Amino acid sequence: MIYIVEDNSEIREMETYALKSSGFEVNAFDCGKSLDEAVKSCVPDLFILDIMLPGEDGLSILRRLRAQEITKNVAVIMLTAKGSELDKVKGLDSGADDYIAKPFGILEFISRVKALLRRSGRLNTDAEELKTLSLGGVFLDEAKHTVTVGGDNVELTYKEYELLKLFLSHPGLVYSRQQILEKIWGIDFKMDTRTVDMHVKTLRQKLGEQGSIIQTVRNVGYKAQ
Repeated sequence: MIYIVEDNSEIREMETYALKSSGFEVNAFDCGKSLDEAVKSCVPDLFILDIMLPGEDGLSILRRLRAQEITKNVAVIMLTAKGSELDKVKGLDSGADDYIAKPFGILEFISRVKALLRRSGRLNTDAEELKTLSLGGVFLDEAKHTVTVGGDNVELTYKEYELLKLFLSHPGLVYSRQQILEKIWGIDFKMDTRTVDMHVKTLRQKLGEQGSIIQTVRNVGYKAQ
């Protein structure tokens, strides 16, 4: 279980979605008070704290967690828009195990979470048991969050990566544009289905010649073949 404290709803939802998509259980809160209530019933494997919070800030929450017997040894990652060396030192000196400055890449974020949980011996086994997916010379390594074509790394955005993983996980299965929106952007996400077409187009371009493994099914959607 991972607890997130982040007052920005868009960032909180993005972090939650990314972690859940990687196999983690997540509860997210907008303030320290809500976090305290949750800790009373369940102590997580990891806290992810934003420093700039309304009311009690992340550093104060961190110090309080380190002072409590039940949470003093739980791993903590600090997230903040501040990138100064002083802020980083304050966080680490207060007991943080890692520190990530915003803005950050989602793939790096997930990798840092897994690395910290692995070091602390608390990595969720379901999240750890990841696999390599491949089709037509395209290789996706879930553990490393990397994509390679012909041995060369391909840099993808988070949505492009998730889109490729969806196709490679079920080769031959046809997904409608609406199904793709629901699976990649969220079931309640309202967006023009042309967004899917644009992401598929850029994904194909980045995969080069191997982009042809993603095929258009006329009047329906897409599949990997």
